[in-house]
This record gives sequence, structure tokens and C-alpha cells, in this order.
Amino acid sequence: MKKISITIAVFLAAVSLQAQVTVNSELKTLITKSFGYFPRIKEAENMVVTAQEKLTLTQLNKLPDVTGDASYAYVKPKIEIPLNGTDFQFAPVHNLNGAVNATYALFDFGRLQANINRSKDDLQYAKHNVEYARAQLANQVANVYYNIVYLQKAIRIQDDVLNYLTENKRIVESQLRNGNALKIDLLNIQASIDNEENRKADLKNSLQKQLNLLEYTTGISQSTGTAFDFDISLTDASSALGIAQTENLDFTLAKDKITQAQSDLAITKLAEKPTVGVKAAVGVKNGYVPYINDMRFNYMAGISFSVPIYNGGRNKQQQKLQQNIIRQNEMAVETLSNNYKKDIQQALTDIATNLERIKNTQGQIDQAKAAQVLATNRFTNGTGTNLEITNASTNVQRAELTKLQYEYQLCLAKVELTKLMGYQYWQ
Repeated sequence: MKKISITIAVFLAAVSLQAQVTVNSELKTLITKSFGYFPRIKEAENMVVTAQEKLTLTQLNKLPDVTGDASYAYVKPKIEIPLNGTDFQFAPVHNLNGAVNATYALFDFGRLQANINRSKDDLQYAKHNVEYARAQLANQVANVYYNIVYLQKAIRIQDDVLNYLTENKRIVESQLRNGNALKIDLLNIQASIDNEENRKADLKNSLQKQLNLLEYTTGISQSTGTAFDFDISLTDASSALGIAQTENLDFTLAKDKITQAQSDLAITKLAEKPTVGVKAAVGVKNGYVPYINDMRFNYMAGISFSVPIYNGGRNKQQQKLQQNIIRQNEMAVETLSNNYKKDIQQALTDIATNLERIKNTQGQIDQAKAAQVLATNRFTNGTGTNLEITNASTNVQRAELTKLQYEYQLCLAKVELTKLMGYQYWQ
């Protein structure tokens, strides 16, 4: 019943964590596909297989070692003495021996189990490393995905600017034919169009690079996202750090290193323990008097005891080294916590700042658009100038791009905060 309760609690905790993040299904699908496509994940998964093989190899040390041995030796001079007037030979010239030998560690006082536990630690680290690689890849895919959304939106703004300038160019051309405009007006507006076309070309170039990155990570070269719809329930920095210390795989891997170092220390301490083993052999050999050349069946069984007595203090020094490695890894966790505290505070600051900026820029956009309409009407009625239209268009573009950049930065700040807190939002 206790196991069931723990399982339910863990499940509810996982559901609660996932509920903190809102993410669209397309991004989830892209991230999931990247796990099966990106070579780095396959490499990490193979490390799990390797660690499992090492664990199996260590566990096989529980079994006895059995060997088959055969030997031949030619011995001269003969080993013989005169006996009752005859030379009596005690050993053959041609020595033959064949046997099956077995050895088994009967008691090692926990040495083998300590090595098995160390292999299990390595296996657990390898599994966590796969999850870490997936989390890093998921963050990369999310960033690329929203880079694409941003660039597509920026290109649409450029299209609006170009449409506006093109329409005003048409008006200038009409006025020029009627003698109400100068050639320089047409040249100026064409120069503005050319500049905006170059900006659009730069944006399209950046977009293609991001699509290339998307294909590099997921195997898919297109996405249909149109909104910065990534969201996370905000909390204070202290609570976010507490969640990160529990859920973020950076902390998990750091704690795994402490566990591995503790296992290494346990193995080092057990090196001072004795070992009790048994051995047995069965086979045939010659050399038994009086019929020394006859092959005879023989067997042997025994027990061995080995205890370390003196090794120059190397084991004690090794223990000190392992204890220092444990302290080093514990300090690394503290450093990691300090860095994450800084990064979480920065992400929360970025979120708050960009929310405030977005609120402020909406008024700027409304004013710029109103000024653009006024400039267009004045130009159409012949009271405005081409410079006014160009400035009005530039101001609208700048205001809309500024808001878009703040929305984009807000989205990336939320993605970063989610990564720092360790939410696996793709599940």
C-alpha cells in the first residue's frame, strides 16, 4: 500500500509540473521527433547500453572461474637412486598433466557488492545523461521554433511597409505625370523601397538559416507556428530555485557524481578487508611412484585466505583523495545552485521587463499609425511631402518591430525559465 501511495504521489507531482507550462502541440511533436532523429541522443542512449553491459560484467564476478589446463615437461637428469642393486626412478622424464581447475571467492566482505553498486551508479548516471541531452535538445528546438515565428512576423511587417511605400510610389508617379511632383520625390521613395527590400532579404536569409537548424535537429524543414504561445506560471526566484534543484537534470547529474564518488570511497575502504576463497581441481597426471609413467586420476580441494598487511599507506591516501572528491562534488552543487539562482532571477527580470515594455509600446504603435494616416492624407491632398510619408512609415515599422522584439524576448525568457526549472513540457 505504501508503494502505491508513493507512486501516486510521484505521478501527481509530475502532472502538476507539466500543468505549469503551456505549449502548442506542434512544438511538442517537433521536440519528440528530434529525440529519435538527433545523433547526440542516440549516442547518449548507447552510453546506457554500455553502462548496462559493464554492470552485467561486474555481476558475473559472482560466478566461479573454471579453467582447463594441460602441460608437458621434459626433465633431465633423471631423479633416481640405487636401491637393492637397481636404480630406482622417483620422477618421470616426460611429465604429463591435465586438469580442470576451479576457484571461487567465498567471502570478500562486500567488495564485489560495492563494485556492483558502483556500476549501478554509472548506469543511473547514463540514464540521467540521456534525459539531460533531451532537455538540452528540447530547449534548442524551442528556441529555433520561436526564432522562426519571430522572423516570419518580422517579414510580414516588412511586407506591410513595402505595400505602403509601393502605394505611395504609385501616387508620386501619378503626381509626377500631372506636374505636381518632382523627380527627386520618386527617387527618394524608390530608395526607401530598396532599403526595405534589403531588410526583408536579410530577414529571409535569417529565416532560412533557422529552418536549416530546425531540419538539423528534427529532420523537419518547416513549421506552421504563428504566435508566441509558450507560457509558464510565474513564481518567485526562491521557489523556482527549489523546483530547479529537484527537477533540473544539471542538479541530478551533479548529485549522481557525489553518489559515484561515495561508491568509490566505499570500494577503497573495502580494499583493506581480507578475502576467503576456495579452489578445487580434478584431472590426470603421471609421476606417482612406483609406476611413475602411468597416468593416474587425481583431485584437489582447498581454501585460501588473503589479508592486506602493508602497502605503504597507499590505501589511506586513496581514501583521503576520494573524500576530497566527494567534498569537491558537493561544492560543485553549491556553485550550481548559486549560478542557477542568478540565472533564474535574470529570467524573471527579463519577463517582467518585457511585459512592461509590451504594454508601453502599444500606445506608441497606435500613435505612429495615426500619424501615418495623417501623413498619407496630407500627401494625397498635395499638402504633405514624401519625407513625411517615409518618416511616418519608418515610425510605424519601428514601433511594430519593437513590440515584436519585446514579445519575442518575453517568449524566449519564458523558455529559458522553463529550462532552468527543469520542466519537461514536451511530455
